[in-house]
Amino acid sequence: MSASDTGDRPAGGVQVARVLEHYGVPFLFTLCGGHISPILVEAERHGVRVIDVRDERNAVFAADAVARLTGIPGVAAVTAGPGVTNSITAVKNAQMAESPVLVLGGATATVLKGRGSLQDIDQQALMAPHVKWQTSVRKVRDLGPAVEEALWRAMQGVPGPVFVECPVDLLYAEETVAKMFSASIKGRSVAARAIRGYLSWHRRRMFAGADKASGKLRELPSGKRATKRQLVAVRRRILKSQRPVLLIGSGAMAEVENASQLGKAVRALNIPTYCSGMARGLLGPADLRLFRHRRRDALKQADLVILAGVVCDFRLDYGRQISSDATVISIHRSAERARENRKPQQVIEADPGRTLVELGLQVGWREGEEQSEQWYSQLREREMQREQQIDEQASQGTAEGINPLALFRALDPQLDLDSVIVADGGDFVGTASYTLRPRSPLSWLDPGAFGTLGVGGGFALGAKLVRPESEVWLIWGDGSSAFSLAEFDSYRRHGLGVIAVVGNDASWAQIAREQVEILGDDLATSLRRTKYHQVAQGYGGEGLLVTETEEILPALSQAKAWAAEGRAVLVNVQLASSDFRKGSISL
Repeated sequence: MSASDTGDRPAGGVQVARVLEHYGVPFLFTLCGGHISPILVEAERHGVRVIDVRDERNAVFAADAVARLTGIPGVAAVTAGPGVTNSITAVKNAQMAESPVLVLGGATATVLKGRGSLQDIDQQALMAPHVKWQTSVRKVRDLGPAVEEALWRAMQGVPGPVFVECPVDLLYAEETVAKMFSASIKGRSVAARAIRGYLSWHRRRMFAGADKASGKLRELPSGKRATKRQLVAVRRRILKSQRPVLLIGSGAMAEVENASQLGKAVRALNIPTYCSGMARGLLGPADLRLFRHRRRDALKQADLVILAGVVCDFRLDYGRQISSDATVISIHRSAERARENRKPQQVIEADPGRTLVELGLQVGWREGEEQSEQWYSQLREREMQREQQIDEQASQGTAEGINPLALFRALDPQLDLDSVIVADGGDFVGTASYTLRPRSPLSWLDPGAFGTLGVGGGFALGAKLVRPESEVWLIWGDGSSAFSLAEFDSYRRHGLGVIAVVGNDASWAQIAREQVEILGDDLATSLRRTKYHQVAQGYGGEGLLVTETEEILPALSQAKAWAAEGRAVLVNVQLASSDFRKGSISL
């Protein structure tokens, strides 16, 4: 029911929808459930497009993608019990990726909490380790403020997921809830009359003050800024350095509106730069300041390392990749995370992207052009050597299936300037990260530090909704594709022309390669040459099978044409086994 059905006392579903509308939330992702229906209906009525998916995880993954690409918290609504539990992996992924996501969880009626009601579990205890903030609302008037607080906290400091539990009896109009309560108690006995009296009191208490406005809503917070003194200290260190390296990670991309300025600032700094995660594509595909290979060697030789939105976790070998003699500057929204595993000489607790923008306005390249060119030459020579090695490996024929490097060498030129790449998989996606070149800022989506398989279907859904005119390429390992292949049904229903490329080597290859060598057994790592293209067709998409190298370009051309018509397509590429990434497994 809408506000007009309830006079001056709007249902809770309306209050939730009004807050989402105020903050410009573009999409609400969901898998329907009786506990959350009023939220969905009212959100649509208030201009928030409701997108239903086939698995709650993918609702949260899609919301995560929207958050990363727009800078507005992504929002998902999941039904009580199994709906909430299904979302946990995606929520944890958002937490570790520092992505602002709001999950609205349905719940049993307040009067039935803890009494064995359908799908009634302790959802607060379940969510607590995985979110920045959470609450369970008990009165209708508190729903709007709770959603506002959740959105604010999702963006405050280090971004992350938040959870608001919305009991079903708060979401409907009071008249409807009164009828629900009345219908649940039959008879005229003293006990029945007493229960009805209690329920009437409870209902009035729940709806008390629901007609009062929640007041002016706050602006969502921005990241903290570096001080002038901190910027001056960084500038001095840069000017003194001979072999500086700048590492930019996803944490630098939180303020999406600054992405273009950030790219300009990094160019102005003129420091050899490596980008990871959401920062891929920041400098385009061929900027001379951008390096992609032999990062470990560069860090071992560098005398200054600036970490912008990057932490010293397993991806930097817990800081051991960086020379012990190097000066380290860590810029992160969390000072604690900035010091993780390696104590920097300077910590700046501020938004990394904005800090680099402000730094770029005042810092040019240090003195000593001769030394700077020598350092650049070293790095470029290594870069060229690695590219030549990849070219040589890509040209090697295989006995059975297509060389994955040959596939990506053919695919990369097909990427449009505004294309978005979604990476979901192990070995296949790892190979893609070496060979595909994102074309622009905010054009690469991967799970992040949690390394979650299964993000692809939801990420691609969110990306295509945010960028409807852009090509969205979903790079899928054959193993990971099965986690969310059913979202081809969602692509069809919502008219989204996603292009999925499945690298089908019939194996969990990243695990198998090391397991066989170390343990001498491929147990549980073998798959089949499943006809994934036919599965996509069954869900209403288009499918193509590629078995020979000469079939790659015609298949990609056809996929691009279908996608331009709003038709989702899956290209099933039969791959040969490869040892390109041997030794890459992280324990």
